Amino acid sequence: MTTKQNAVVVGAGIVGLAAARALAERGYRVHVFEKNTKAVGASIRNFGMVWPIGQPAGPLYERAMRSRQIWQSLCEQGKFWHAPAGSLQVAYRPDELQVLEEFRDGNTGKRNCSLLTATEALNCAPLLRQEGLLGALFSPDEMVVNPREAIQLLPDLLSEQYDITFHFGTAVTGIDNGTVYTGGEQYPAEQVIVCGGQEFESLYPEVFRQSPVTKCKLQMMRSSALPTPKQAEPAICGGLTLTHYSSFKECPSLPQLQQRIAQEYPEYVQWGIHVMCSRNGQNELVIGDSHEYGPVHDPFDRAEINRLILEYFNTFTNIPGLNIAQSWNGTYLKMTQGTELVAKPEEGVTIVNGLGGAGMSLSFGLLEEVVGGLEQ
Repeated sequence: MTTKQNAVVVGAGIVGLAAARALAERGYRVHVFEKNTKAVGASIRNFGMVWPIGQPAGPLYERAMRSRQIWQSLCEQGKFWHAPAGSLQVAYRPDELQVLEEFRDGNTGKRNCSLLTATEALNCAPLLRQEGLLGALFSPDEMVVNPREAIQLLPDLLSEQYDITFHFGTAVTGIDNGTVYTGGEQYPAEQVIVCGGQEFESLYPEVFRQSPVTKCKLQMMRSSALPTPKQAEPAICGGLTLTHYSSFKECPSLPQLQQRIAQEYPEYVQWGIHVMCSRNGQNELVIGDSHEYGPVHDPFDRAEINRLILEYFNTFTNIPGLNIAQSWNGTYLKMTQGTELVAKPEEGVTIVNGLGGAGMSLSFGLLEEVVGGLEQ
């Protein structure tokens, strides 16, 4: 592009930040509008996991790996805390180990992962419970950031690197014929990308109503800082997680594992609970999570869900004196069909949403693809 064009991004969560970067990379002058004085939604209420292991081999895995590459570059440039230590999927039951073996065999030549013995897994992650551990799948692809830190610091970094202006505490009230309205101000733009879920619902209610999306509420917890020395260790997932991510659907024995879990853990299936944890830069563990689907959710945490999460967490970890310092919930849009929503409600306007729990993992790669296709 020889002459700069204007672009507007609505929402400064991870999808909005990725959109702003992708537009600026292609030469746009970008204005980002966020109705809150800082990002407070699902983008800061998560594990901070950049998670290629959750995506099936092929385009989605490649998108996640591209996102990881961008994340690592930005973290290094901005000196944000990050831990590119990979992930461990642990097995304490024979059917879990069988799924991990099938995953490893089915991904030979497609991604880098290996099956560890119990001893190797314990050396990799000493907080694991030794009793009953059969082995673990290690993947080096995954990385953890602190979302509360990174999402707040990225706007300053992006503003320094690109022609991007952030307008926090400024709600977009309308979009019409290439003009974005924010109360008394008007901003003409050749391209507008609407990323915030609430803005999508309020600015284009008919499109929202007709889209194959639902709302998902999750519950998570954070521990106090652990007394043990901090070390670089992978994010850890229990056996329930094998039934959650689409990448494991290719494993022939997964249906048998799902059947066993449904029989032994019906409450976990009811609340969509699978259990994993990451350690942040303050030596705290982030533990979760659950998944409740529907158009409206109770705004308060359910103590029963947190109890179930911790009970299962204690079946594969050994952390004496673990203290939970904080509990919270978050809500995001998730597709009922497909992997993400990319809609064009009017000329020059694109809606990007519905990434579900994969926003941290896919947004940077996805928005490069979306912005790259705007002028084709």
